[in-house]
Amino acid sequence: MKFEGIYPPIVTPFTKDGQIDRSTFATIIEFLLDAKVHGIIVGGTTGEYFTQTPQERIDLATFTKQVIGSRCPLIVSTGATRTEDAVHYAKAARELGADAIMITSPPYALPTQSENARHALAIDKAADLPIMLYNYPARAGVAMGHEYFREVSRSENVIAIKEASGDMSAIHNLASNFPNIELSCGWDDQAIEFFAWGAKSWVCAGANFLPHEHVALYEACVIQRDFDKGRAIMKALLPMLAIFDAGKLIQSVKYGCKLAGVEAGTVRAPLGPLTSEEEKHLQRVYMTLKGAFAHIMSRASNE
Repeated sequence: MKFEGIYPPIVTPFTKDGQIDRSTFATIIEFLLDAKVHGIIVGGTTGEYFTQTPQERIDLATFTKQVIGSRCPLIVSTGATRTEDAVHYAKAARELGADAIMITSPPYALPTQSENARHALAIDKAADLPIMLYNYPARAGVAMGHEYFREVSRSENVIAIKEASGDMSAIHNLASNFPNIELSCGWDDQAIEFFAWGAKSWVCAGANFLPHEHVALYEACVIQRDFDKGRAIMKALLPMLAIFDAGKLIQSVKYGCKLAGVEAGTVRAPLGPLTSEEEKHLQRVYMTLKGAFAHIMSRASNE
């Protein structure tokens, strides 16, 4: 498998009483597939995996595969603090027919580079599926570094990484020293830089409600090699990405889905909803973004 294109870490819609809303979830999947995203990731941070029971996570991944079928790749996140739990999710991913798994650093545990690599290789052994690593030290507490990459590279299944440290030197290290691990953008406002350094995919929460804009940016930079167009699209996206960085990513993405005409429900505790002022601000940014994007695409089609 090659990771190329836009991979939304899909949101999990909940009913008012806090149950997973499968019907709405299927609608969101169809919305993303209609926009021609290149794959779907289930069980990620944007999907609020940390609020779900182990069985809910497995059941949701299984349902996702049933809805998607063979229409696009399905990547199942195995994120967990305990290696045994991550292995459990990896085995379930293999059994349900996932195309790949995502491996994170175990949050809160603060493993050494070598310990973290053993954690990843244990998950790999359980699934024997293509792997996208996920380096997000802001949440995990530790960064995947040179020693970690050297050790996990022993497995041919480790083929990509969602690099979300925000540190450009991490991109340089991967591109220069680990070309066997495909770069995937995980720090949204650096997408242009990732594509310039050879990344061919983007795991982006905002694609849950702005899939066309994200696909267009990918196509401009990776397919068309038109970085002028790419920068114009990115400029339009930046105010929305700034909202994500303000600290209420999941709530903002779910409200964005509502603005796009796809209900995504509420969030589970410990998270809470946006304030009315935050909703109004997001709506203003959304409408401005949509107008700017339409202008960019219209201008491009006339050139």
